[in-house]
Amino acid sequence: MPAVDFCSMRVVDERSEELLVRQNILQPLHSRRSYGAMLTVIHQGGYGYAATSDLSRHGLRAALHRATEWAAISAGKTVTDFSQTKQSSVVGTYQSPAGNHWSRKDLITLLMQESADCQISRFIVDWSASIGTVTTEQLFVSSAGADIRQHFNYLIPNLSVTANEGVETQTRSLGGQYNGFCRQGGMEVLQQAGFYGAGKRVAAEALALLHAQNCPSGRMDLLLMPEQMMLQIHESIGHPLELDRILGDERNFAGTSFVTPEMFGHFRYGSDLLNVTYDPTRSEQFASFGWDDEGSVADKTWIIKNGILEKPLGSALSQARAGMTGVANSRACDWNRPPIDRMANLNIEAGDSTLEEMIASIEYGVLMNTNVSWSIDDSRNKFQFGCEFGQVIRGGKLQELVKNPNYRGISESFWRSLKMVGNNATLAVMGTPFCGKGEPSQVIRVGHASPACLFSQVEVFGGEV
Repeated sequence: MPAVDFCSMRVVDERSEELLVRQNILQPLHSRRSYGAMLTVIHQGGYGYAATSDLSRHGLRAALHRATEWAAISAGKTVTDFSQTKQSSVVGTYQSPAGNHWSRKDLITLLMQESADCQISRFIVDWSASIGTVTTEQLFVSSAGADIRQHFNYLIPNLSVTANEGVETQTRSLGGQYNGFCRQGGMEVLQQAGFYGAGKRVAAEALALLHAQNCPSGRMDLLLMPEQMMLQIHESIGHPLELDRILGDERNFAGTSFVTPEMFGHFRYGSDLLNVTYDPTRSEQFASFGWDDEGSVADKTWIIKNGILEKPLGSALSQARAGMTGVANSRACDWNRPPIDRMANLNIEAGDSTLEEMIASIEYGVLMNTNVSWSIDDSRNKFQFGCEFGQVIRGGKLQELVKNPNYRGISESFWRSLKMVGNNATLAVMGTPFCGKGEPSQVIRVGHASPACLFSQVEVFGGEV
């Protein structure tokens, strides 16, 4: 053990594999292993880290030496005294749901079947089905006494179908371009995601959209289903509430936030119906864990309660910098990146409205599902999102399908327009493997569970304005 105030080591061994069938042809197998360690040193207020894939005694010592040098160089030159950050001394283990075991043969057979089932018309011009599997072993030990071992199993299904006739092209997918039905577990995830039989169903929806009218334009009620709510939560709640972004760390890369430290505890982020929790304890969700990458205990925490902003998504280090309480969200994408503030499972709590009640309450509006495009400003305030699927609601009843549905708004006024929240029967557990942030860049896993949500008088527009 070096003669420093604090040191830690985080070892990650991750194996991933993706099976892809496109147009009934099995594509080359993508397989990857990432194995290495991150060494962190805090000494006399300075902070340093170094990563290595050489896990021999010599390799680890060399990385520790580099981390110690960086800590010495930064001592006395930072705005934060890192030695004041409370360090974890937790000892424990975490195991994600093992679920039903998969075999490569079983998965390929399923993919070939769903791919073949997509061919229901000559207007289907492209289609693909894929399943990704990831297994991660992680060890965190420190001079403060921490000894944490965590094992994760992930499954990531995706299916997409494109239809074309003349100049019109429409794509429909299962979970969207962000692989929204990803979860922890085994083959049961495919059943939960509706993957079995998805080929015919998704292809039929793509064809129906091909011949649908464009979405109407104007201010109207907007009913968002969970596959779209996932992105709405992610972009207009998750990112603006990351504390390091609020403190200015991401300003030159991913942007800032319209949220300021003074808002917490009293700012009305949404209507009374908006209840948002940070919940890394929901075992099947994609970003569940027992402890974050610096050993902080993962607990369910209210972020927004009855519309009032309660806590930021800030790790122990950011909490010390800001003088605020936060959550266990110090996370890294791999062994060769330092952990930073990242959302994990950020969920909207279910309300008490049925889907039928929500539809019946709408005189004129649109139901939208599954994100296809998004744009949001640097402060995560003004946004514009497009969806794959739309359906007009008129006189309290679902009516015709519409294509190219889009909507825009401003985060705070949008969430304040929330007027009904679906019950547990409308809730879906979603997520994505593709959340990007940080320099150097880190693409990380997040989860978003949400019920259907109804918003009043939102600016909606179609593909033809």
